[in-house]
Amino acid sequence: MLHFTLKWYLLLVLLFIASTSFTQATLKQYLSGPDFEHPVNWEFKCSEGRNSKVWTTIPVPSQWELAGFGEYTYGRWYKELELEAPSQEEGFYRYRFTVPKNQRGKNITLVFGGAMTDTEVKINGKSAGPIHQGGFYEFKYDVTELIYPGKENLLEVHVSKHSENASVNAAERKADWWLFGGIYRPVWLEIAPMSRIAYAAIDARMDGQLTADLVLENVPATAHIIATIQHVSSKEAFPAKIIKLGNDLSTPNIQVSWVGVKPWTPETPHLYDLQLDVVEDGKVLHRYTKRIGFRTLDFRKDDGIYLNGVKIIMKGINRHTFWPESGRSTSKRISLMDVQLLKDMNMNAVRNHYPPDDHFLDACDSLGIMVLDELAGWQNGYDTELGEKLIREMVQRDVNHPSVIIWDHGNEGGWNTDLDYLFEELDPQKRIVIHPWSDYNGWDTHHYPTYQTGVHRFGAGEHVFFPTEFMHGTYDNGHGAGLEDFWKQYLESPLFAGAFMWAFCDEAVLRSDWTGERKYDGVGSLAPDGILGPHREKEGSFYTVRDIWSPIQFAPTMITPSFNGNFLISNAYLFTDLNTCKMNYRVLRASDAAFYEVAKTDTVVAGDIDLPSILPGETRRINVPLSEAFFSGDWIEIQATDQHGRLLNTWTWPLHKAASFAEKFVRKEPTIVGATVQKREHSIILKGGEVEVIIDQDSGVIRSVNNGEQQIPLTNGPQPIGMEAAIKAVTTFQKDDLAGCVVEYTGGIHSITWTMHSDGRLKMEMLALENAGRSNGFDGAFFEDQINSFGITFDFPEEGVEGIRLFGRGPFHVWKNRIRGTNYGLWDKTYNTTITGESYENLIYPEFKGYYANFLGGHLQAGGNSLRVFSESEQLFLRLFTPDEPKYALPGSHPQPDFPSGNLSFMYEIPAMRSFKDIPHHGPKSQPTSIRIKSGDEGISMKLWFDFRAF
Repeated sequence: MLHFTLKWYLLLVLLFIASTSFTQATLKQYLSGPDFEHPVNWEFKCSEGRNSKVWTTIPVPSQWELAGFGEYTYGRWYKELELEAPSQEEGFYRYRFTVPKNQRGKNITLVFGGAMTDTEVKINGKSAGPIHQGGFYEFKYDVTELIYPGKENLLEVHVSKHSENASVNAAERKADWWLFGGIYRPVWLEIAPMSRIAYAAIDARMDGQLTADLVLENVPATAHIIATIQHVSSKEAFPAKIIKLGNDLSTPNIQVSWVGVKPWTPETPHLYDLQLDVVEDGKVLHRYTKRIGFRTLDFRKDDGIYLNGVKIIMKGINRHTFWPESGRSTSKRISLMDVQLLKDMNMNAVRNHYPPDDHFLDACDSLGIMVLDELAGWQNGYDTELGEKLIREMVQRDVNHPSVIIWDHGNEGGWNTDLDYLFEELDPQKRIVIHPWSDYNGWDTHHYPTYQTGVHRFGAGEHVFFPTEFMHGTYDNGHGAGLEDFWKQYLESPLFAGAFMWAFCDEAVLRSDWTGERKYDGVGSLAPDGILGPHREKEGSFYTVRDIWSPIQFAPTMITPSFNGNFLISNAYLFTDLNTCKMNYRVLRASDAAFYEVAKTDTVVAGDIDLPSILPGETRRINVPLSEAFFSGDWIEIQATDQHGRLLNTWTWPLHKAASFAEKFVRKEPTIVGATVQKREHSIILKGGEVEVIIDQDSGVIRSVNNGEQQIPLTNGPQPIGMEAAIKAVTTFQKDDLAGCVVEYTGGIHSITWTMHSDGRLKMEMLALENAGRSNGFDGAFFEDQINSFGITFDFPEEGVEGIRLFGRGPFHVWKNRIRGTNYGLWDKTYNTTITGESYENLIYPEFKGYYANFLGGHLQAGGNSLRVFSESEQLFLRLFTPDEPKYALPGSHPQPDFPSGNLSFMYEIPAMRSFKDIPHHGPKSQPTSIRIKSGDEGISMKLWFDFRAF
């Protein structure tokens, strides 16, 4: 009978709540716009700098520098930039607003999402409370007694760009980031009943158990709470729960549970709307709502970090809140875009140098990104009194986000250990507190470890290891370059819990005080650290990271005529069975005349691939059915999407060898007259059809090429790269309709044979390092160490080049240690001069110039100077000119390794790109190579076809 009575009582209460309680929910009234893209103009005056000392208007939220006021300052003004102390700008704001008359008798709280930095607030001429210090934190004032509902009210705000508190300036203003001023996050009123839930800190566990530490105000002793949950994307019903408050009516701890909840993980981010109604005598006094996720965190020292009982590995990156036209004033649109980009790179974690926008954490909650939430403190910490206030503001705002899994206390020395206890005191989930870059309390977050790091660190440490910064990405450095080696090594340790690259995007601002061509400022090499451009343009490393961090990993495979359709794949997810993903394939074929006419690519055969149950950590075989048409294609492409339809990665393999592709693509023309060879003074003249090539007999290099219509400016090659060679002898030959010459060398090159065909096709066959004459104790043996570049090079003018059609890996250029993420295909690339990290006015990706892997064929389009080159050799790199170096690079920035002489090169070895650390501190795939040729070896050959004909 008691059960029956309670059931019907609860039903009646819920029916009443449904019809009346909307008036008792907290009302949010914006005084500013909700974001910088939808601002509200306030009256404004800036004390110094541009447009100062006069009252005008400014959009709120905004950073006043981007709105045309004050002066731009970068936080390294005192170090690399060697500048004097920045101006002490102050901003004065006024805004008039009205609160509806029917809100009289409610509690009114004024909330600032963030202001930089010291902020004094007045309502109707009266102080709202103490000056707030600290630029990255949400703060609020109870202004119930200061506001007149139904009448016009005046809000006055005084913001100082630099703080009166020395520790704030040390923690926030002497930092490796842009320093901005102003009210950069929204301002709003929260209007709630006087009897209300003022605050709730929630711990929702994976088994449905929920506890919450509440702060109640003016709640009568006879009231109780009704708790309900609703999955955000389903209609699944959960029973309401009645909670008695007991004797503590100010800060009670409540406990409730539901059966059948779906836990939150980064792969399945289930969310629920929690509703807490304060009810008395069937009347709802206040409705409190919060979006939550049920998940259990377990931090086990000397073991790992567990989420829902599963040991996690974080694949993460560091991110600043930033947009080039608005500074740190962003929007929900940008937050969603950024989290989508994180997911697109197969990342599952992010670290911020300060508390990010709340809508960014909302996006991490809903899309599944684990967050390291950080108290600002770039190498300097806050003092104890202020630090306590800021920790409270940070934790109280962010504690209920399921995405937040760790609290960071400062960065690289920017912590105050006297305050660590406060995180645990305020957080019912008892997340750990780390000091990023330190080995602290069992959690080793060492920054930028070398590949060989050990001695009580990664290699021989006993603490859980997760570097909160690694793979520094200045310009085109880092991120993908060397990541595969580091990641494979890290995964060997059971104490590895993940790592965070530096950084998400380049922080180049649109300078409103600059005119002319250069408008975006990245402060030399200080701000271009991103894997993305400032507007989220994708660099080549974006795709490398997506490949290396894909939850599906393919074992190395080479497709030969013996291929039976089988691939081995591994599951690198934490929680998800691969049978929830989808995989498909298609076999593609380029038209035979793809380099001479409009390229056409056909799909020969396509279909789905059955994915069996493959649990995290397992490896199993999958099969691509082999039809009769399979090997008539040129390459196979496999794509996989996750259970949400997001592309995980694309993989490709060629179906034939390089010689087969050359046979297919090099156009052969019927002729009547054969090729000829002549010796004239110091020249060898090869002629076939309309093509005439003159080779210097003394140096062995091409002096000129004429195709019957004009000179083709491929000259001064082949010159050796990474070896030395001198002419020994030149002989000519004539055979059937072929003519040519053999150039013999001493040194690294044994010989180069040039064969002219009657239709004008020219073949080059180089044999290198056969009995090269450098002995290491064995007769006829050759050994060379520390080789960064190896091959041959030519001169070709960059002026007039329009683009290239390329068959091989693309479309991005590569470094020796950053090849993954590129794919086989027929790529059309337009010429550009993009400098990664600097060409912000015209940032075109993919870049044109640089190295290209697995080169098989190319049509270099340069008007009448065009030429075609095809490779019969495997694993060949094409070097296509030299990328321009940044004009504004600061000393020591190392934007790229040195390129060899010439500008059109064919190479077997190319240099690696450094990532913050020098190359010797990277892994094996970044290191220079060695070559050993023993007596009896055939040496290293390179076979190329040159087609200079005009078509």
